[in-house]
Amino acid sequence: MIGAIRVAARDRARLAEVIATASRFGLDVLLARLGLDPARRDPDALPFDLPARTRRAMEALGPVWVKLGQILATRSDLLPPEWIAELEHLHSAAPRLHFEQLREQVEAALGEPPETAFARFDAEPLAAASIAQVHRAALTDGTEVVLKIRRPGIRPIMEADLRLLTQFAAVVEATNAEARRYGAARMVRELSRDILEELDFTNEGRNADRLREDFAREPRVVVPTIHWDHSSETLLVMDYIDGVPPRNAAILEQAGIDPAAIAACGADIVLDMTLINGRFHGDPHPGNLLCLPGNRIALLDLGLIGHVSPRRREEVIAFTQAIINSDSALLAETMRQWSQTDDIAPDRFAAVADRLIARHGGGSLRLAAILADIFPILREERIVLQPDLLLLFKALITIDGVLSGIQLDFNLSDALRRAAARIVEVRLSPERWGKRAAALALELDRLGDDLPRLIRATTRKLESEQAMVSTAGIEAAIRIGAGWIAAALSGIAIAVAMRLA
Repeated sequence: MIGAIRVAARDRARLAEVIATASRFGLDVLLARLGLDPARRDPDALPFDLPARTRRAMEALGPVWVKLGQILATRSDLLPPEWIAELEHLHSAAPRLHFEQLREQVEAALGEPPETAFARFDAEPLAAASIAQVHRAALTDGTEVVLKIRRPGIRPIMEADLRLLTQFAAVVEATNAEARRYGAARMVRELSRDILEELDFTNEGRNADRLREDFAREPRVVVPTIHWDHSSETLLVMDYIDGVPPRNAAILEQAGIDPAAIAACGADIVLDMTLINGRFHGDPHPGNLLCLPGNRIALLDLGLIGHVSPRRREEVIAFTQAIINSDSALLAETMRQWSQTDDIAPDRFAAVADRLIARHGGGSLRLAAILADIFPILREERIVLQPDLLLLFKALITIDGVLSGIQLDFNLSDALRRAAARIVEVRLSPERWGKRAAALALELDRLGDDLPRLIRATTRKLESEQAMVSTAGIEAAIRIGAGWIAAALSGIAIAVAMRLA
């Protein structure tokens, strides 16, 4: 049975555990598709349906499988609603370890016992998850901090699971055209990359530093400071932040926090992250957000950060404008750019756009409702989205749900109008144009050096092909090119002057 999947000898014990766990939860049909030939049983005799059994098996198998399920929970373009609803319940809670089970690893990371490295260290854990456990402490200067400690021995298990998933994806793609169409192997490669990055806590620390820099001029956003002199791959030490999760408007009001102001702040933050900064929190659920006095929001657990390229930002703006302005043609073109399949006829994108505009065009931008409608339509039309959009959409849906939960009439329309002004300001800033001008100057300088050679090469090419082009025509073309270069250099001068003014 184990031999049906080609794995290294070091992974065979873990494969046996995976098979046993999957079989225990009645996933025999899924194992059979992988050629593992499990013991058959009557699914009607099991207490839960297949989606629920799959979710429970993933939780039992540990963090890699939980993470895979959480990714699949974003794939409403692939899975039906009952699967999405079940996988959204996945959590990475884990039993709390006694600190003595962590002590050796913590002392190796700190170079000394935590009792001497900190003015105070709490051996009782504050929280626990499948990858890490959290403890409170205080620095010698009195700063309250938390220690995020990676669970001992977790990395080899997760690496083995990723190797097994790679083999599973290869088997599925080899035998299933739909799996090839949806990119099962690529999904696993991306999962492996993200998980290995999350296992190294220095990546989360750098994410925090970058986000803090992104919002340096926004006093409503708080990102905990990372204490790098105590941090490493297996241990992250950061400021402790005491706040209220954005789960309930009444509780926020009791804490002296205005839910409407928090909703507006949250909307501004997410739009700045996605449309201006190009870097966003990948999982902004209430457990990773805290509301603070002064109607501020703290961003926590920054292991998963998404990126939005400049092109994607333009496409997201086009998408929202198409919905607001009921522009079916623009929406269809945007959807075409977002598809990872090339064999979709243009009229199918037009049909998708028409259906969405009919339901949501011209009104308030209620993002969760719009995206909830998009995914079933994409499934019907067999349109698969680019992978980078899925994390973005998941984050947008999550934050939309959080903010709607504390302000019932919340929608993104007002925040988009505010964001438009910030986008224009950033695009017209001397700093932005100064950087572009410098890059353009370097390129023109290189072009200037190459221009004589290019002209000679072009002339020889024209002569060799006996092209009917007069010398006067060539000279005119050169004059036009020189004029463009002169105009560009003038633009550079103006941009530099603006920057220095």
